[in-house]
Order: sequence, then structure tokens, then C-alpha cells
Amino acid sequence: MAASKIPLVTAEQLSHSVRKSTPDVAGLERELKNSIEGEVRFDAGSRSLYATDGSNYRQVPIGVVVPKSKEDVERTVATSRKRGVPILSRGGGTSLAGQCCNVAVVMDWSKYLHHIVELNPEEKYARVEPGTICDTLRNAAKPHSLTWGPDPATHDHCTFGGMLGNNSCGVHAQMAGKAADNVLAMDILLYDGTQMTVGWMDDEALDKQIAGGGRVGHIYSSLRTLRARYRDLIDKNYPRIPRRVSGYNLDQLLPGEDGRFNLARALVGTESTCVTILEAKVRLVYSYPERVLLVLGYPSIYDAGDHVPEILKHQPIGFEGLDEVLISNVKKKQMRQLDDLSVLPEGKGWLVVEFGAGTKDDAETQAREAMKALGGIGAPTMKLYSDDREQQKVWDVREAGLGATAFVPGQPLTWEGWEDSAVAPEKVGGYLRDLRKLYNKYEYNSAMYGIST
Repeated sequence: MAASKIPLVTAEQLSHSVRKSTPDVAGLERELKNSIEGEVRFDAGSRSLYATDGSNYRQVPIGVVVPKSKEDVERTVATSRKRGVPILSRGGGTSLAGQCCNVAVVMDWSKYLHHIVELNPEEKYARVEPGTICDTLRNAAKPHSLTWGPDPATHDHCTFGGMLGNNSCGVHAQMAGKAADNVLAMDILLYDGTQMTVGWMDDEALDKQIAGGGRVGHIYSSLRTLRARYRDLIDKNYPRIPRRVSGYNLDQLLPGEDGRFNLARALVGTESTCVTILEAKVRLVYSYPERVLLVLGYPSIYDAGDHVPEILKHQPIGFEGLDEVLISNVKKKQMRQLDDLSVLPEGKGWLVVEFGAGTKDDAETQAREAMKALGGIGAPTMKLYSDDREQQKVWDVREAGLGATAFVPGQPLTWEGWEDSAVAPEKVGGYLRDLRKLYNKYEYNSAMYGIST
């Protein structure tokens, strides 16, 4: 069965989602232009440009606002609330599940609100505006041997607002965790105009906020009630996998061993459905100055998946996978990464494993110990890359993923994002085999790359 023949939403279901009242768009546009310094774009061209993101979805926005200041954001939200229309924050527009598309007033943070507010190497944190690009902070922190850990393949243009919106991971989430694990605090704006700074707190601080009353006190009281009601279910049923990024992070409301919890981390991944992020305080981690890559070739991506737990025993700082479909598509499309394919060892499925240390020799020692442990019967083909230029070629192949799998000559159109998933490390191989069976049953096909664990 072709993907285009599968009815995802019935006509009856769709009719229930249609907006019941039509907003006064002309009045909304006039009021926004009179109240903010930033750009207000309600023309057809701008609305068309912002109707899509990196996903398969299309939702034409009511209009677009490009704020120049926090005050612009406050006024945009206030005006939208007054006129009963939804709002949506947009960063780099690289989301794969339609998070940046909605019939709403879309606020694009990337043009003006893209600054590092503070970089504190001593205390290993930074404060950033939502439009700040991932690599902007990484480059600024690099001279201090620090970095922002989660770095998606879109690291040169994705923004912090987007990364916190969808709880991004990336190749170096292996050493630093996902976005939620690296957020310390956030300044947030609610739809009703309430502003709060949220972050680490314990139950004593929670009780104090509740006792203060008002809107803030009511919010914290409601969160305490929510936590009490669902605590047992959260403890029992939330998947315990490193890269669980789906759904709300209600587990972040539960106190840890030190008695603290973090509301900011609970809000990471909520995609503009709960709050508008005004500023974020994020954790910086040590950046290993010297790195090497070990690339392992397997007979299939499924065999590669079987070996993920073994690789993790050697504590790599970066870990990705790619299959022969991606490589074949690079060749078919004659992409710029074509010449880089020669650096890969023999195989039809590959694991790209990065080791880091203070010196190149120490990084190589880690990699060679892993190679020695993986040797013997059924061992993968292995190739160690110490030269920085050779390593970059390997990463370029990996980052070709989305481009390589879209609009392949001679093949049906492919649709990105629907197969994006994360499973426990010990289940990767079996999961991929079962996923392939579903592909075959429904006549889908997909490259398997960026193995998440």
C-alpha cells in the first residue's frame, strides 16, 4: 500500500478541528503594527514562507511577527490574547513533526533576538535569547574548552528556542544528554501575560511560592496537585531510555535524590503549548580538545544495531549510525559528499564512534582499546581516523542524511520524520528488524541513520 493511500484523518474528524470563529485579521495586523517596533508581515508571500518547516506539514499562519525586543514579544502575545488568536514561536524551522506550523501568529526569533546575553566560563553556563543559533554558542564557548552538548545535525542554523521546544539531542548528546538535561533556568511568558523565572527548586521553595498567592502561586499549587495525582504513574510508566523526547517531561517535576526538581526542564519539549521562552540559562560542559573517529562497518545496519551496547561500554563522546540506503542515495544524487564515501570501511551498515581526550594520543588509545575488544570472530571492519580533515568527511556524510533521502531520482517521493524514534540501546538491532518488516508490509522504504539510544 502506498503511503498516499492511507487515510490519516477522516473528513468527519477534520471538520471538528476547523476554527469556529474567524478573527479580525485586518484589525489584528493594524494593532500589531501600532504597538511593536519589529516587523509585522501579514502579506501572502510571508504567510506562505512560514506555512512549512522541515516536516511534511503545511499550515498557513494568520500572520508573522519578527520581534526586535522582549517588549515586542510581550505586546504581540497581549494583542493576540486580546483578539483570541493563538501564538507560535519559531526558531530555525527544522522540526520534523510540524511543530513550527500552525494557524496562528508566528513569532520568528531568529532575525533579531539571537544574542548570547552572558557567557560565564567559571560557572559553566550561558544565558541566550531564543533565536541564538546552536553553533553561535558553541563557537563562543570553544576558547574556554566548553560547549553546549546537544548538537543536532542542523547545528549551524537551528536555534535554542527550537532546540528547547523539541528537546533536541544530536551526536554529542551521548556525552551531555538531551536538551532538557542541559537547561538550568528559563524566563517565560504565559499567554495571560504572567512572567516567571523557573528553574531548580525544592519543596520548601515550592511551598513558599504557593504561599505568595496570586497567579504564580496558583500555578505552583496546580503543579503540586498534578505531581501528587500522577506521581505513581510517572514513576511506573515513563520509559527509561536516554533519548526519550516525546510528550511532556512530567518526570522533571519529581524531586531527585537531592530533593530538587526543575520546572524549566519540565517545560522543555512543550513546543509553545505551555509558555513562550524569553531567555534560557543553559549548562556548558567540558569540550574535549582532541578527538578521533572509529568507524565500524557491518554486513547490515541490523548487525550494527546489535553491537550498540558493546560500543557504549567504551564511553564514546559521540555516536551515530548510517546504512547503505543513505550511501546509495548520495551516489544517485551525485551530492557533494560523494568523494567522501571512499573514507568509509567496507560494509552495508556503519557505526560512527567518537572518542575525546586532552591529547590525540589519549583519544587514540581509547579507540584502539575498543577495537581490540571488538576483534575476533564476527568482528566488524574498522577504520580509525585521527586526521581532522578525514573526520570531517565522515561527519559530512552523516549530515547529508535528510538531503540524501529526499527526492531521489527514479524513486517515489519520501516523507521525512515519521520513522524518527528512539529505543533502549540493547533493543536497537531487534527494533530495526521489526521496523523493516513493517516497511516491507506497507511498501515503505527509508534510510536508517542517526541511530538514537
